[in-house]
Amino acid sequence: MKKVLLFSLCFYLSVSFSFAEESLEENKQDILFQRATIHSLLEGVYDGDLTLKELRSHGNFGIGTYNALDGEMIFLNNVFYRIKSNGKAYQPSLEEQTPFASVTFFSPNSSFVLALPLKYAELKTHIDSMLPSTNLPYAIKITGSFDYVKTRSVPAQVKPYQPLLEIVKTQPVFEHKNIKGTLVGFRLPEDFKGLNVTGFHLHFIDNKYSYGGHLLECSIKKVKIEIDETPDVFLSLPTDTAFLSSNLDNFSSGAINKVEKNNNE
Repeated sequence: MKKVLLFSLCFYLSVSFSFAEESLEENKQDILFQRATIHSLLEGVYDGDLTLKELRSHGNFGIGTYNALDGEMIFLNNVFYRIKSNGKAYQPSLEEQTPFASVTFFSPNSSFVLALPLKYAELKTHIDSMLPSTNLPYAIKITGSFDYVKTRSVPAQVKPYQPLLEIVKTQPVFEHKNIKGTLVGFRLPEDFKGLNVTGFHLHFIDNKYSYGGHLLECSIKKVKIEIDETPDVFLSLPTDTAFLSSNLDNFSSGAINKVEKNNNE
């Protein structure tokens, strides 16, 4: 039985401890389940012991990565996809494991169609204006036509692992024009610093489930935006040696920004 941290976010962040993973069975629709922290990933904890089969019991939608950073994870309609360093999508075995992932049972509270030529920064601002509050976490799904999409996916790593900040300096980058597909991910409040990527964190996959990656930039043509409010968050921490022995005392939000963006920015 694993230890699980329960976060309930309304106007403040309150923390309580639950030692029964079975409690996740209650009200699953509004829970964001997270395995490990973005800080541990930054520090090179790239191997986990949670299988995709186990992860799927906590949601049908989300993002993350795979052991050894072997591909960007996209979890859409209860199907996992792995975007490898060639930019192509593959379906992994459910016995594969993840060191970091965020999932939920996607059930949108609101949706709207947007047919404006917006770039990524403008799109994020527009979505923020539609949210009831930026103090809550949201699952975000954006489906439709894009004039331009820029993504990345880092190669699988070998031990001894380098910090993530070093790895993304040589990340493969992919560009697509006039493409249809789906953006999958989350918009998380600033209270999540050190736990997850704050603001928007989205991964892209095309409508043929052939290409994708971690979103760096895009320009939309016409899309449907669906938003799922997930006010309850369960943080499940690993208990393996790599995580327990990692130095997580110092966190840099600047490092997260560099990892999330193209290294040339």
